[in-house]
Amino acid sequence: MSLRSIFKGAMLVTASAALIAVITIAGILALAFYYSDGGRSWSVSVTRVSDALTYDGTEYDFSGDALLGDDRWAILIGEDGQVVWSLRKPSDVPEQYALTDVASFTRWYLNDYPVQCRIREDGLLVVGSPKGSVWKHDISMQSRLLHDAPLWIGGIFLLALGCVLLLAYFAVRRWFRQAQRVRDAARSDWINGVSHDIRTPLSMVMGYAAQMEGAEDLPPERRRQAGIIRAQSQEIRDLVNDLNLTMRLDCAMQALRKEPLQVEAFLRQTAADFLNGGMGEGFDFEMDLPSEPLPQIEADPFLLRRAVNNLLTNCVRHNAPGGSIRLGARAEGREVVLFVEGGAAVTALAAVDPTRQLEADGGAAHGTGLKLVRQIAEAHGGTVQFRKGASHGLEVSISLPTSNA
Repeated sequence: MSLRSIFKGAMLVTASAALIAVITIAGILALAFYYSDGGRSWSVSVTRVSDALTYDGTEYDFSGDALLGDDRWAILIGEDGQVVWSLRKPSDVPEQYALTDVASFTRWYLNDYPVQCRIREDGLLVVGSPKGSVWKHDISMQSRLLHDAPLWIGGIFLLALGCVLLLAYFAVRRWFRQAQRVRDAARSDWINGVSHDIRTPLSMVMGYAAQMEGAEDLPPERRRQAGIIRAQSQEIRDLVNDLNLTMRLDCAMQALRKEPLQVEAFLRQTAADFLNGGMGEGFDFEMDLPSEPLPQIEADPFLLRRAVNNLLTNCVRHNAPGGSIRLGARAEGREVVLFVEGGAAVTALAAVDPTRQLEADGGAAHGTGLKLVRQIAEAHGGTVQFRKGASHGLEVSISLPTSNA
């Protein structure tokens, strides 16, 4: 999964959360609007009812039956507290009211009927609705709360949005890791399968090439060509082994078997194995170790030997015979630096920029060799650097922490 895909997923989740919040708020507002008589307040409705009630000096005339509908009723209470006009007044609604009665029902209920009131010149107009049809409650709050309400609502919305995004982040990360595990497993199976399929025919090629190289009845040119085939087959085998190992290090499938290592003894043994294998023929080989003992390091000897061998082999492959190779170590602070220095033309990298750091992918010009060196160093908590050596060649150094760092 690419970073662009993750960004698109995060944006989609954000838009979804915002849409959910907008729809929820709009739904609440629509619900309140629907149950508030189409957005019209009670005072406006009672005003229209009051305007429809007229008095000609002898009797009242009401032309607002359509405003009240079939379930609402109305009464007009005069200055003396007596009902002077009524329309569909329930039987349990009194005809006479005291001042305390008026003070009570103007804010609450009149005999459990929710009512609305309107003061007129000739009295108090009361419009009632059926019992249980309207809920009335006295709500009072500080003005500061009204001022702070938008901030609270915005904060709650942002908190909810943050929780949704956090949940989405963990979900996407888990999905990404699962997809990465599947991809790594598929890559591992493919590389293992290819390595297994190559191993048998490659062993046969190397075996026959070695026989032809040592056959005295063949012309020297044919024997030389057989030696080239054997050497190139050896490089293919090393490449397959490096590919397997770099894949396992990438996927954290290679367990480190660390043990205390004395650097001087480790490098001497590595150099002896390299020279005894015939890889250093035609090159001047030099060991550069300090007179004082170096601190011990905790490392996997198999992997670290593989890294040093890759550097030594790199020097041989990219230099003509007659060059020099220097292998050594030195202490720098709380680190021990293992280094391999070749001639002035040790690699194509040296000709471009001897101080350049290793590319993230190991560098196409060096295949998997230097990438594997970097991976092994990082697996041990170290780093790899390129610099000019004492003989103006390229020095590749592996810095590793000491045991007591």
